[in-house]
Amino acid sequence: MRVTPLDFEKPIVELEHKLEDIKKHLQGQEIDSAPDVQRIAVKIEATRREIYENLNAWQRVQIARHIQRPFFLDYVNLVFTDFVELHGDRLFGDDASMPGGLATIGGIKCVVIGQQKGRDVKENLLRNFGSPHPEGYRKALRLMRMAEKFSLPVVTLIDTPGAYPGVGAEERHIAEAIAVNLREMMILRTPIVSVVIGEGGSGGALGIGVSDRVLMLENAYYSVISPEGCAAILWKHRKHAPEAAEALKLNAQSLTELGVVDGVISEPLGGAHHDHQAAAELLKTGIVSALQELAKLPTDKLLDRRYDKFRAMGVIGEEN
Repeated sequence: MRVTPLDFEKPIVELEHKLEDIKKHLQGQEIDSAPDVQRIAVKIEATRREIYENLNAWQRVQIARHIQRPFFLDYVNLVFTDFVELHGDRLFGDDASMPGGLATIGGIKCVVIGQQKGRDVKENLLRNFGSPHPEGYRKALRLMRMAEKFSLPVVTLIDTPGAYPGVGAEERHIAEAIAVNLREMMILRTPIVSVVIGEGGSGGALGIGVSDRVLMLENAYYSVISPEGCAAILWKHRKHAPEAAEALKLNAQSLTELGVVDGVISEPLGGAHHDHQAAAELLKTGIVSALQELAKLPTDKLLDRRYDKFRAMGVIGEEN
């Protein structure tokens, strides 16, 4: 799969094109091209590491939104087995932007729920660009309650720019649907693991993100508002989105330091879109490890820890 490069990846792409040109030019000629090829290959690797190991917050946002990045259903196919999708909220309808169902991961039966984006116009219309309607959150809660009933852990994969803000969603009480999920997930009597796999936008993400373990992929972001939205409010122009991204502390490392996220799952060099299979293996390891750890806790202790974890967020201590 040929990956579409981002702006900051252009130095790597230029070197790769240069290497291809040298190989084509020397093809069939009796000239030892090994030293030149090796030199450029080494430079490509060094440039790649220099760029990817020093990414700023805005660059990580761009990676999180990459169209070739694995989406929810990609990970379901690569990480889970025996997936059976379940539809409908039993109140209004089905929301294709919030698929979910029964599955198995690492031998552990579970309920898996996530937000699904599209890669073309047709799929984006079907998936509503990954922005769920109220019925999506109500379906998610229905599946979580089913998991609780049958003593199955819940795994949620978060990837949304935010819940859908349209008139129809407001008429069907999108804010109420998310608020109910926050309340009910806090007292759900079964382990919950959430992973931000791409975008984690505002209440749209939090609506399936109240969990015992909140993890993030290395190049995902999790924020109360998008960088563009923040820039429009504070600077009156979205061109300041890179500055907003830095100020929001929305990357995995910053959120881990703040105690909002419990752990970071590494990605292949350059991002998950460069190697779906490798990214899936890393994700699987992180989820299975968290589920195995949570399975050892009695339910009451699990709920106490979940409550204490979220109550501790935002607490500011003063040093004497």
